[in-house]
Amino acid sequence: MAERRRYFRVRGGEWVFAAAGLPLALVGGVYALAVLYAGVLLSLTVLGLPFVAAALMGARGFGTLHRRLTGWLLGEPVEPPGGLPRPKGVLARGRAVLTDPVAWRTLLYLVLRLPLGVAGFVVAVVLVPACVWLTGFPLWGRLLEPDARPAVWLDAGAVVLGVVLLWAMPGALRALSGANRWLARSLLGPARAQRRVRELESARATLLVGNSDRLRRLERDLHDGTQARLVALAITLSLTEDALAPAAGPDVGRLRSLLGRARDQTDETITELRRLTRGIHPVALDGGLGQALPALTATSPVPVTVRLELRERPDQVIEQAVYFCAAELLTNVARHSGARSAELTAHASDGRIRLTVRDDGRGGAAPGAGSGLTGLAERLAAVDGALRIDSPAGGPTTVTAELPTHV
Repeated sequence: MAERRRYFRVRGGEWVFAAAGLPLALVGGVYALAVLYAGVLLSLTVLGLPFVAAALMGARGFGTLHRRLTGWLLGEPVEPPGGLPRPKGVLARGRAVLTDPVAWRTLLYLVLRLPLGVAGFVVAVVLVPACVWLTGFPLWGRLLEPDARPAVWLDAGAVVLGVVLLWAMPGALRALSGANRWLARSLLGPARAQRRVRELESARATLLVGNSDRLRRLERDLHDGTQARLVALAITLSLTEDALAPAAGPDVGRLRSLLGRARDQTDETITELRRLTRGIHPVALDGGLGQALPALTATSPVPVTVRLELRERPDQVIEQAVYFCAAELLTNVARHSGARSAELTAHASDGRIRLTVRDDGRGGAAPGAGSGLTGLAERLAAVDGALRIDSPAGGPTTVTAELPTHV
C-alpha cells in the first residue's frame, strides 16, 4: 500500500513544470534550432561568427532560466557553471565565446528539452480531458446519439483505455520529471573538467585547514606536554648533579632515586614523541600496507577479518591515505556500529587500489552524522579517490574507498 501511495504521489511542482513548461521549451528549442541553422548558412559570410557568438551568449541566459526552474519546481538544484572567460582583445574574447562549452551544451539541452516539454504537456494537460472523455464514452455516446445502437465492446474498450491511461499518468509524469532532472544536471551544470577543478579546490582547502589544525595541535602538544617533560627531566638531572658533590660525599640512595625518576621521565618523553609522530607518518607503513593493515586491525576492539591482495605497492601518499582511511573506518565500527565482527579487504592492481570495510552492525551510517565520513571523502578526493557508502537501516554497512595507486 505504501508503494502504491508513493506511485500516485506527484509533486505540484512537477505538474506545473510539465504544464507550463511547454511555451518555454518551444521558445528554447526554436531558438537553438534557428541558431544552428542560421549559423551554418552564415558561416561563409562576415556575419556568421558574430551572429553565432551573440547567439551563444543568449544561450547562457536560457540556461540560467532553466536551472532556476528546475530547482524551484522539480527540487533539483543545479550548480551553476563557471563564468565566461574575459581575455583582453576583441579577437580573444570572440574566440572564448565561440569555444565556450557551457553555451554549446546549453544549446544541446534546449534541443533535447523540446520533445520532453511536448511529452510533459501532453501527459499533464491533454491526457486529463482525454481520460475523462474515454471513461465517460458510453454516456457521451448516449447523449449525442440517443437512438443509436450501443456498441458494447467499443464502450468497454474506451472505459478500460481511459482507466489505464489515468493510472499510468502519475508514473509517466514522474518519469518525465526524472528525465528533465537528469538532463539539467548533465548539460546545465559545470563541465566535467570544471567540476573536477572545483572538487580539487575544495579538497585542497580542506587539507590546508586540516594540516593547519594538525600543526597547531602538534605545537600545543609539544609545548604543553613534551617540553614540560623535558624541563622536568632537566631539573631531575640538575638535582642529580647536586647530589653527586655534597660536602660529606655522594648520597647514593638519593642518586638512585633521582636516576630512577630520570629514567621514567625519559621513557614517558619517548612514548609521548612516538604518539605525536604516529599521525605524521605511521612507522607501520615502512613495510607497506601488507604489514600495516593487519597490525592496525589487531588493535581493534571488534574482531576484524583481513583479506589482502596487493599486487603492486602504491605511492607513499596513497598508502598514507589508505591507512588513515582504514583507521577512521575501523574507529567508526568500534564506536558507532554496535557490530560484533567486521571485515577489511584491500585489493591493488591495474593502477587502482580498493579498500572495503564491512561490518554487521546496525547500519544507518551517512556523511555528516558525526562519523567523520564527510571529511574522509574530501581527503580522498584530494588524491583523486572516491568514497562509497552502503548502509541501510539495520545493516550491514559497507564502505568502499577507491584510489589510484600512483599520484
